[in-house]
Amino acid sequence: MTELRIPEATDRESLGAFVARAVRLDGQAVVRLRTRASGVLEAWVATPFDVLVTRAVHGAVSPADVSVSGSELLAALTVTPGEEMDPGPSRDLLWRSELPPATAATWRAVDQLPVHVVADLADRGVALARENVGPQGTPPASLMDQTVLTVTGDELEVTVPMRCLFALSGMGFVDSSVPEDVVRVSATDAWLRLDARYGAVLRRRHALLPLLF
Repeated sequence: MTELRIPEATDRESLGAFVARAVRLDGQAVVRLRTRASGVLEAWVATPFDVLVTRAVHGAVSPADVSVSGSELLAALTVTPGEEMDPGPSRDLLWRSELPPATAATWRAVDQLPVHVVADLADRGVALARENVGPQGTPPASLMDQTVLTVTGDELEVTVPMRCLFALSGMGFVDSSVPEDVVRVSATDAWLRLDARYGAVLRRRHALLPLLF
């Protein structure tokens, strides 16, 4: 049986808001919960934009790494709130995404972007997407893969595709009403990470090469 423990009400509300956004984007969303040794609980979701999103709160889950239904987790967080809850049965077989390295030392800070710049680019992209909806009701891949930012620093040059800004906007991670806010850009050789006030967006910088047999 899966057991989730989040002592503080504010953390339960924070995680609930994260999961609600994820379920709004994808009704079949799966949330991967992982306990860090420091008593921090990480929640991960693979979005329809083909990027990962994550938020961390103080708490723990047992087993220490388990995937659950987003809708069932949302119900546990909102219908019967309490310090300890049942997030639903394991859905580990439904999680198919690779996670980036957990060690902070592997990430290199690239730059910080004013939140109003990121929010403005995201709003423009959303407006453009509404005018160019694909056959599946989603923005065309050509739009989502369009590079909207090129960030350099620490001897790295990182390109940020529109799909990352769609995820930032769709998950409600940026708040342009706080003018001093920034979006922190960091990277490894393989991954890009954008950290905003309410969560982070991550994506592989390079596509994995297919296996040849």
